[in-house]
Amino acid sequence: MLYSGVFDLPWWGVVIVALVLTHITIASVTIFLHRCQAHRALELHPIASHFFRFWLWLTTGMVTKEWAAIHRKHHAKCETPEDPHSPQQVGIHRVLWGGVFLYVRESRNKETLERYGHGTPDDWLERNVYSRFTKTGITIMLLLDVSMLGVLPGLAVWLTQMVWIPFWAAGVINGLGHYWGYRNWECEDASTNIFPIGILIGGEELHNNHHAFASSAKLSCKWFEFDIGWMYIRILEMLGLAKVKKVAPTPKFAPAKSTIDFDTLQAVLTHRYDVWAKCCQSLKRTFAQEMSKFADEHPNAWRIKRWLLRDESKLGEHERAKLQEVLAKSKALETAYAMRRELAALWQRSTASREQLLKQLQDWCQRAEESGIAPLREFALRLRSYAA
Repeated sequence: MLYSGVFDLPWWGVVIVALVLTHITIASVTIFLHRCQAHRALELHPIASHFFRFWLWLTTGMVTKEWAAIHRKHHAKCETPEDPHSPQQVGIHRVLWGGVFLYVRESRNKETLERYGHGTPDDWLERNVYSRFTKTGITIMLLLDVSMLGVLPGLAVWLTQMVWIPFWAAGVINGLGHYWGYRNWECEDASTNIFPIGILIGGEELHNNHHAFASSAKLSCKWFEFDIGWMYIRILEMLGLAKVKKVAPTPKFAPAKSTIDFDTLQAVLTHRYDVWAKCCQSLKRTFAQEMSKFADEHPNAWRIKRWLLRDESKLGEHERAKLQEVLAKSKALETAYAMRRELAALWQRSTASREQLLKQLQDWCQRAEESGIAPLREFALRLRSYAA
């Protein structure tokens, strides 16, 4: 009797049901809570919006305003002591295994909700049902699971649903997504892409891409990356149930200009992550050409290459000392490294006027072309080609 329900499924059927139900929840989180509510990257038709809200009420009991506010604060205070869930601040194990508790603690911070929770649903359903009776939905889900699948299978599926978001979203994405993985873009935070195929967590695996282009409805950037959440958004858009507002900008190029103007400056600032990635490539090429000058004294040259591409502030004292030894043996590498640092400072000078930034970029390109360093000259030529 304990196994009897409306549907008498084999064990593998129960597993499939659990995976389908949890995947719908993941899709609801990434499409509705994350991309739509927290970042306004798309608009949803009321039918789709209400479905996602209802489903999340049934399967998580999360309040839209709380989720959006906490996530927005995470972006605003990323990797600082005020970040609600940074493994760089509180440790990877605390976020990975206890991220849900960090979320709950921050959800009780009224200042966070008031400052970052604006623009989220505030209709009758939200005030009188979803926000007021947060445990009622998951109780109904329990009864549905048990009645459909039987007591033990239904309870197992329900428990899986209850731990799915706390572990994968609050733990893995917020934890591993700021601790381990590869990086396409050198953001100021520690965000990483956990895996290039974003299926299990709805595309949220591509977390570094998201932090580089937070308001983009599409999380994949490279040709080898797949974001299943974006696929669902495109399907909803074709059905008239969604409207994409913004995606990550795609660099455009024109014949290289003899003189950099304001349009080129704007294009460089808009596509700064692409500019930075290509600058790092030129630095790697310079390193490869100059490596013979210090390879005998530094057999583990691959480590030095890695240090070259990291933020200097994140290097240890020993690493900085070794790096300076290498730079002292190669004038070309020292110049390329210093100029990469100058270029990064260009878009960090928020107080500089457009005229000042333009003059700095023009001067940078001129010095790069006169440096005699082939990879740097080629990169400067590419820089002149960016189009608005």
